[in-house]
Amino acid sequence: MTSIEWTEQTWNPTTGCDRISPGCDHCYALTMAKRLKGMGQAKYQNDGNPKTSGPGFALTTHPDVLTEPLRWKKPRKVFVNSMSDLFHARVPREFLVRVFAVMAATPQHTYQILTKRPERAARILTDLCGCGNGHPPGEHFRSSMEWAATSHSPTYVPGLKHGIYHRSGWPLPNVWIGTSIESDDYTRRADALRNTPAAVRFISAEPLLGPLPSLNLTGIDWLIIGGESGPGARVLEPWWIDDLIYEARQAGVAPFVKQLGSVWARSNDASDSKGGNPTDWPADLRVREYPKATSDA
Repeated sequence: MTSIEWTEQTWNPTTGCDRISPGCDHCYALTMAKRLKGMGQAKYQNDGNPKTSGPGFALTTHPDVLTEPLRWKKPRKVFVNSMSDLFHARVPREFLVRVFAVMAATPQHTYQILTKRPERAARILTDLCGCGNGHPPGEHFRSSMEWAATSHSPTYVPGLKHGIYHRSGWPLPNVWIGTSIESDDYTRRADALRNTPAAVRFISAEPLLGPLPSLNLTGIDWLIIGGESGPGARVLEPWWIDDLIYEARQAGVAPFVKQLGSVWARSNDASDSKGGNPTDWPADLRVREYPKATSDA
């Protein structure tokens, strides 16, 4: 289980990442990976580039973790890769096929994928046909998922049943894909997200480091907003959130205010050190909604 407010379970078929923008500066996963490496956790023994990553935080795939969701009978919201980025450049396409095959085979769960690399997500999941037979976008990737149920395939995942291709639509109806946008300099990530096939597209404006006047919410279903917590946390101004809630309402997007951050919490004597307790907030910021079409997922 997890304490992340907008999900119920985490699943980390990959771990590790590399910082690529200011929102990564105080990455909780990087700090946690160093701690887990020191504790001897097997998944966190590969060190990343010290300039962009750190101890225990090299991008690493974990094939043995792929089958975990097959054992979860109760439906749940699953945050995919709380300790990594599934669309990192060093995650092989074949491994992505295996992850998506597992998600297709477990339609009782809702999977939430958050990436700072939506360009790669769009490119791989549209998978434009190059064989000359005019297949629609995504057809080759979707067909590759079927091979994950075949024991002699390089994408094999034990426990999957044949017929994944025929049982699931495209995009997968139980997979949400989102991107992180921490400042107005990175609102272009929303453009790549719009080009990514997904049942639900969402934006995580966390840690929110400034207003987002250039953010276009067309084609977006859900907007998560949050301040930064932990050592060195940067300030969040509540009016930035007010503006985003207003824009979400105008665009028909569901807003979800996750936390106001530790700087706000300290300055307002909040009962929660992260500013994560809504009872402490101004009334207009107490907003936690899910996309309407999937509110019962």
